[in-house]
Amino acid sequence: MLFKIAGMVVVAYLLGSIPSGLWIGQIFYHKDIRQLGSGNIGTTNTFRTLGPKAGVVVLFMDVLKGTLAASQPYLLGVSHTVNPLLIGLFASLGHTVSLFDHFHGGKAVATSAGILLAYNPPLFGVACGIFVATLLLTSMASASSIIGITSIFLIALGIHDWILAIVAGILTLLVLNRHRGNIKRIMNGKESLVHFGLVYYLKKKHAQ
Repeated sequence: MLFKIAGMVVVAYLLGSIPSGLWIGQIFYHKDIRQLGSGNIGTTNTFRTLGPKAGVVVLFMDVLKGTLAASQPYLLGVSHTVNPLLIGLFASLGHTVSLFDHFHGGKAVATSAGILLAYNPPLFGVACGIFVATLLLTSMASASSIIGITSIFLIALGIHDWILAIVAGILTLLVLNRHRGNIKRIMNGKESLVHFGLVYYLKKKHAQ
């Protein structure tokens, strides 16, 4: 069993390490996304710098990384002894400290969502709903990510799913750490906005 667990951890880390945004940009657009926009290789910066088509592909790939990683215990028939969340956690680690990107990486939001999709699909739907609602109100992907992952942590505490609470708590701290710059810009009113949502509409209206 120890060898099986070690194997799943390694596979989860390697899956998470796949730098989707970086590779999509290099292969199909001949651009290094690390040199564009915010320099982040995740979904939001891909949308902004490479366009919606690339952004959707990167979002799908990053979610899939987490889902595949966390699905390993189910696929190997050991989910009764190895919690999928604990394996999936290493995918988020790989995404932020990627073996294929000189141990740099993204902010782990989409990959963490993929882990939740494998573990609890209805709760994944709730998380998506919270993310979209927050995005429509704030026009900020960063704020939506932070509120989304924090909400899952609080929900896990509320339903007494202690393993999920621990993993979501770790991921919340990770996401907050990776969004330090965004949090400062939000507090200073300088955070980049998506081109829709209430805050974007109000700012655009005020500027007219």
